[in-house]
Amino acid sequence: MINIYNDINKLEATMRQTDEFKVLKDAVEAVRADEEARVLFANFRDVQMKLQQKQMNGEELLEDELLYAQKTAQLAQSSATILAMLEAEMALSKVIEEVNRILVQPIQSLYDGL
Repeated sequence: MINIYNDINKLEATMRQTDEFKVLKDAVEAVRADEEARVLFANFRDVQMKLQQKQMNGEELLEDELLYAQKTAQLAQSSATILAMLEAEMALSKVIEEVNRILVQPIQSLYDGL
């Protein structure tokens, strides 16, 4: 029997060796080392998580909450350190999306011709 988890664990180890992961790791460390950026990002992330939780609970997002979230995002993105981290995260996300696309190909091919 094939143990897919062995292969996935190898993929995880390989991902840690990619340039995209290394750039993100360095960018996260840079934010962690910059107190102002760290606080800005922590606030930004906290606001995002709270809004996401409200949405998941089926609660309506209020206009002032959305405006506050937008201002928090703008503040966070005004930091070059945070912006570099977000860009590095997006680059790694593209790699993950491609891996996911490849992983689901066999499933998608089952439905071809239906």
